[in-house]
Amino acid sequence: MATAPRATPFSRHLANRFGYGWTPALQRQVDRAGGPARWFEQQLTGVGVSDAFHDTSRGWWPSLTLSGPQIWARHQAGVQEYWRATSDYQRWVLARRIHSERQVLEAMTDFWENHLHVPAVGEAQAMYRASYGAAIRAHALGSFEDLLHAAITHPAMGCYLNNAVSTAKAPNEDLGRELLEVHTLGRGNHTEDDVKASARILTGWRVALWRDWTHGYDPASHWVGPVRVAGFEHPNADPDGRAVTRAYLRHLAHHPATARRIARRLALRFVSDDPSAALVEHLAQTYLQHGTEVKPVLRALVAHPEFRRSAGRKVRTPEEDVVATYRVLGVRLARPTDDESAANALLWQTGNIGLQPFAWPRPDGRPDVAEAWSSTARVLASFDVHVALAGGWWPREQVSHRPARSWLPARRVRFAGLVDHLSRSLLGRPASPTLQRACREVVGVGAREVVDASHGVVRWDMWRLLTTVLDSPAHMSR
Repeated sequence: MATAPRATPFSRHLANRFGYGWTPALQRQVDRAGGPARWFEQQLTGVGVSDAFHDTSRGWWPSLTLSGPQIWARHQAGVQEYWRATSDYQRWVLARRIHSERQVLEAMTDFWENHLHVPAVGEAQAMYRASYGAAIRAHALGSFEDLLHAAITHPAMGCYLNNAVSTAKAPNEDLGRELLEVHTLGRGNHTEDDVKASARILTGWRVALWRDWTHGYDPASHWVGPVRVAGFEHPNADPDGRAVTRAYLRHLAHHPATARRIARRLALRFVSDDPSAALVEHLAQTYLQHGTEVKPVLRALVAHPEFRRSAGRKVRTPEEDVVATYRVLGVRLARPTDDESAANALLWQTGNIGLQPFAWPRPDGRPDVAEAWSSTARVLASFDVHVALAGGWWPREQVSHRPARSWLPARRVRFAGLVDHLSRSLLGRPASPTLQRACREVVGVGAREVVDASHGVVRWDMWRLLTTVLDSPAHMSR
């Protein structure tokens, strides 16, 4: 039995935006770091922050460390269907968000994987989806220039947007178009001629689809000749087009239109559904002044008054709701053994609420506005997940749930004190009069009634209290 550490409004806000939900354990990390600003800086650099869960949990699913050809060989041998490899990656991502101490790194990996979106459902990209996620994570806090090159030339992206089959004789425009429209400049900032030239520049990055799944650069497939795209010009005379690809992507990464697009998307994700033009311009200028480096932009975002004023104004997505609920209830995952294991089953929980990680079908990635996640059906589905986890009813395999009596702050406590303790433990704030009243009504207990381990609330109804707190707007938003 222990009281929850006191959260300041800013530490709670920072943890909810750049992590996957405030928890008492995270607050202790913030306190040890010397406050929320120092915690954030520590998260950006990674110095002194363990990444052990990432390393140890990678071995929970064998497909995560395999190459595309190896995943295909296992499929052909009847060991594991290839599409299950992407499901394993989705599960690993959720598990990392729940237990990793590198919360900001996981949040930024999530952000970039949706900006440079390759669905974790579908066909050909399944062979390389986990590898793609690893490439994004490696650059998530570096420069956008390097990140863009890693993503656009990756075989997963080539498979998804058909660049893997693009040739000099028949350049496929899918990746060239989305690169301009979604990943960098945005709509209205390029022409159809730009799209054609963009596709020609990107020819040569091949994957042996549905054969042996090897990938690499093929000069014979590269379109040769002068190219011009949105201010970029190059003679493109060398059949080995890797240098022109690098120069082209560098140009796009440093383009002012890309800066504004990245800045607005960051503001949408971490500030509000309607960020001001002044904030977006401030972030865009920071991005350009620092050569597309991500960390200075994030520091500028967190330091901006608009960020501080935005606490609680973002609706949690289905993934965020499930992950935050696991975290705050102290549910611990263990290595999965079958489909009923919690580390596997939690993927179905996010799907039941509305969307599994990286399951958005279009190249523009999951929407980040409340309108997309605020339907009655979504709210009711979230309530179901809260009940299942608060009661420890599902999932039950390879997982540990806190016993009901562990939520008591002392051997004996008045009911109002218990509700306040639950609110501080789950939400990081004192219980409001509305929450106090809701909790009294849900279990039929008066505010001054004394509760101990033998009381009916602890023996039978703790799940009702926990669910009532989790169903509040304070938990459904971030």
